[in-house]
Amino acid sequence: MNDMIKTAEEIAVLREGGALLSRALSAAAAAVRPGVTTEELDRIATQVIRDGGGEPSFLGYKTRATDRPFPTTLCTSINHEVVHAPAVPARPLAEGDIIGLDIGARYKGFCTDMAVTVAVGEVGKDVRKLMQVTRESLLRGLEQVKPGNMISDIGKAVQAHVEKHGYGVVRDLVGHGVGRKVHEDPRIPNYFDPHLKPVRIVPGMVLCIEPMVTLGDYAVDTLPDDWTIVAVDGSPAAHFEVTVVVTETGHDIITPLPV
Repeated sequence: MNDMIKTAEEIAVLREGGALLSRALSAAAAAVRPGVTTEELDRIATQVIRDGGGEPSFLGYKTRATDRPFPTTLCTSINHEVVHAPAVPARPLAEGDIIGLDIGARYKGFCTDMAVTVAVGEVGKDVRKLMQVTRESLLRGLEQVKPGNMISDIGKAVQAHVEKHGYGVVRDLVGHGVGRKVHEDPRIPNYFDPHLKPVRIVPGMVLCIEPMVTLGDYAVDTLPDDWTIVAVDGSPAAHFEVTVVVTETGHDIITPLPV
């Protein structure tokens, strides 16, 4: 548990890094339009992070030593791609697409992480509602982030809101702690997992809450690039994420989403 708790000094650095990351994601999201390429969005985000004194934490990331390193700053997941699609090779966005932009940065030794799903021009009503419900499910999960609650309360709230609308909550991917590493304990499923060891939420935790939701079935698969995770049934997917600090009375979002 002690590894999950950050000091006041560490949290101050995380707040600075989170503000920088939010600026980078906001700049990339503002550039989304038909015809722009994923590589262009990646360059924008990279420049903001480096100009602010940080480094992209996803660039070169490996889950295991034998893995192929992740090649870009941004994950740029289009339509049925749920998460982790690299920004290169470059792909142009088309009217009616949606794109999930997932980004992380290391600033003064500490990592933050966030994501947003953006419409490319006009999108269908069903996809617009998927995005809305996914963002709302993030807010429902955040309502549970307060001292005394359990980590499982977050997933219960997300799952209840998503499944009320008939959408799929991805099981194979979860939220997580963050700090000195990109991914730390605790694991934070977006659904209730009775097999997960109970973890109480306490002040000083720094958590990434990130619902990943599909318009259809929640089953996912990984493409041959070893990174891009897609909905098996080809249905569109949405993803929203923020990093939060648990306070004495609730939580603070340190990576505000683009408006």
